[in-house]
Amino acid sequence: MNQQYREYLIRSWQPSDRQAVSDVVETVLAEYGMEFEPNDSDQDAIQVEKYYWQTGGEFWVVERCGKVVGSGAYHPTHRAELGVELRKMFILPSDRGKGLGRYLLRNLEHSAVSNGFAEMWLETATVLRSAIALYERSGYQLSTGVETQRCDRVYHKALRVPSVARLPLAS
Repeated sequence: MNQQYREYLIRSWQPSDRQAVSDVVETVLAEYGMEFEPNDSDQDAIQVEKYYWQTGGEFWVVERCGKVVGSGAYHPTHRAELGVELRKMFILPSDRGKGLGRYLLRNLEHSAVSNGFAEMWLETATVLRSAIALYERSGYQLSTGVETQRCDRVYHKALRVPSVARLPLAS
């Protein structure tokens, strides 16, 4: 997957991105007083092959001028039969406020639908106010069932299936 958004290249994660993505995740978490947990809730940012490629998920990186400045991913979740969990959506402070987060989220949702998924879930923390605002503006509804220790909010959204895939109702 390769997409251009303004000066950004959004592409599929490659093993050579492992350290750069870990650095982005760690930097953004530290900005909000949160710890990077490589052996717990952040192990999926390091073991992408196991948590995304082997499960039918996707992991994307965002580059500007050849430098990784963000990421976004999803993988199947137990929360819903055709559900995925949005994960590792992080953008460095220098690259925020340009519509990149909204663009990335919409494209991750579209990709999930294209891959047969119908619902997206995510966990986040109250301190991530801008992320919460983005999710709520994008139609995510507050739910219950936090599973990650550093998170205190769960959201979900039914993803729109393209109209061509809908079957007419039986009379």
